[in-house]
Amino acid sequence: MSATTPTTRTRSSVDVDSLVVAGLVAFAAVHFALAIFMALAPHAFYSSIGPFGGRNDHYVRDVATYNAALGAGLAIAVRRPSWRIPVLAVTTIQFALHSINHLLDIGAADPAWIGYFDFFALAAATLQLAWLMRAAARTPPTNPEGAPR
Repeated sequence: MSATTPTTRTRSSVDVDSLVVAGLVAFAAVHFALAIFMALAPHAFYSSIGPFGGRNDHYVRDVATYNAALGAGLAIAVRRPSWRIPVLAVTTIQFALHSINHLLDIGAADPAWIGYFDFFALAAATLQLAWLMRAAARTPPTNPEGAPR
């Protein structure tokens, strides 16, 4: 007979759920920070993070709205476990597509090292998001008392 029942969980599954929540919080914070930076200081964002092609403050602020929306979805998923897999899936897809876009323009940044840094950072974040999504799919979330929801 198994030592676990449907209402008990192993320590490792609780730890993985905590990592998923921590990842959601971290990615939400990054998305909100980028959105605020892009909306309030589009020129500074362009100069320090996005020096690809010509600068267009309107488009930088447009992209800020997408970052804010993803940040909101990630933040909501912290408290609403049913949102975790869909929000992580959409965010992973966005990061994968963003990575491909940066790969295509890898030599277009000025200075050139930013193109390489951005691509590899986005690719690494894509892998982290994919791991979080897989972990969320494999680990039933817990409520504050530790029982499965």
